[in-house]
Amino acid sequence: MSSSKKLVLDANILLRAVFGSRVRDLLACHQETIEFYTPDLCVTEELRHIPSIARHRLLDPEKTEDDLRRILRLCVIVVDQSLYEEFEDWARLRISRRDPNDWPVVATAMLLNAPIWTEDQDFFGIGIATWTSDKIEIYLRDA
Repeated sequence: MSSSKKLVLDANILLRAVFGSRVRDLLACHQETIEFYTPDLCVTEELRHIPSIARHRLLDPEKTEDDLRRILRLCVIVVDQSLYEEFEDWARLRISRRDPNDWPVVATAMLLNAPIWTEDQDFFGIGIATWTSDKIEIYLRDA
């Protein structure tokens, strides 16, 4: 990817990509102009939750896990914790009162100086630009 425009995906956006078509289509459509990132810990979290969500929706858990892996391989750069952990303290300070488990997303955004795509209101007001799915196309179209 040769773009300088970046976007960090929260875990809930990855879930939407696996279980829905809109987010997956947006990722595929803009993968040449936007660099999409997610921290490795989000992927670990998703792999833990996908089987139960899939069973609840009467879907094949193995196929949905494969869907996540395919989306990551084709559209999303997974950032290793060793790269963003230097921002952990600052990230935890920003997100601590809301959901301290979200610190890897904040740290990755700090590392890359990039906004976050999320549906989680815990990210609002932490000093990093956030985009929700209903407005994300504004950010994507200017790439």
